[in-house]
Amino acid sequence: MSKSSETLVIIGSGPAGWSAATYAARAQLRPLVFEGAITEENRMSGTLPLGQLALTSEVENYAGFPHGNLSEFLSSALPENRRSMMAPHAGEGVTGPELMELMRQQAINFGTRIVTDDILKVDFSKRPFTLYTRSKDTVEAQCVIVATGASANWLGLPSEEAYKNRGVSACAVCDGALPRFRNKPMVVIGGGDSAVEEATYLTKFASMVHLIHRRDSLRASKIMAQRAQNEPKITIHFHSALEEVLGNDALGVTGVKLQSTIDPSRVSILDAAGVFLAIGHTPNTAFLDGQLDLTAKKYIVWKKHFRTDTSVDGVFAAGDVADDYYRQAISAAGTGCMSALDAERWLSHAGIHA
Repeated sequence: MSKSSETLVIIGSGPAGWSAATYAARAQLRPLVFEGAITEENRMSGTLPLGQLALTSEVENYAGFPHGNLSEFLSSALPENRRSMMAPHAGEGVTGPELMELMRQQAINFGTRIVTDDILKVDFSKRPFTLYTRSKDTVEAQCVIVATGASANWLGLPSEEAYKNRGVSACAVCDGALPRFRNKPMVVIGGGDSAVEEATYLTKFASMVHLIHRRDSLRASKIMAQRAQNEPKITIHFHSALEEVLGNDALGVTGVKLQSTIDPSRVSILDAAGVFLAIGHTPNTAFLDGQLDLTAKKYIVWKKHFRTDTSVDGVFAAGDVADDYYRQAISAAGTGCMSALDAERWLSHAGIHA
């Protein structure tokens, strides 16, 4: 066990965390990033280092990374030991793990320090704030940026896990336009506004979209439900639950097996190239233990308009942990930048220097 004192600590290692670290490091704040521990618990909950984007295959919608062979650039930009952890670059354009490694390296290049550990508990009742790690170390910090993200909710099916990034996704906006899904049938699981939004978005690319819902009516708002019912490319399957994702090694997802929620003996098969889970996200805020104001859905509340301030002076939030609306890598990175600027100005006004 050890105890250290820091000016700025960033908790989290997705696009928001690394963008915050890059800006903070360039401002000479010597940020310390807790990127998360590599544990089975974190793997299952989707909170491993590098965030949700590290679980995504192709990334086509992050500005500055058009299609093109990145092999030589990646080899020159990243240390060999970090490249060896990823599959050889075979596609045109950047993958999620590659983009996250590049962000991480950029933060390092400006002096960011990294600890591969989790913050399990915090004490924001007085400053310096106290952070407690999984490895039993204690860190005191004058200023903290929380960028722990939000984890997509999954059904927990073995077949769902087996085909993640091979046709199973939790983000239609992120993955729906990929070539593997073009002009092919797709499946969306869920019945709320998010599910209808995902299904509607996918109609731009799919030959048809099957919307699967356990109940007899959609939970979505009336206007959203009507939109789904009026869309000729969307077929709604009520009283249905996903029992199994079907596929093979060569093609990835090829279909789904559905089970009736009224009569479990009734099973049906649908052809599909993609399965999109739209059953919500869980913000990674449990470790805060109620010390920051949260929304009803447990997202951190930004207390000032277009600022990243939280309910505790000197604690800022960035990325999906405070955003239940956009949930995109580029918007998370933007608020990461904002949080670092907010933190730097707060420290300056408080007369605290790294």
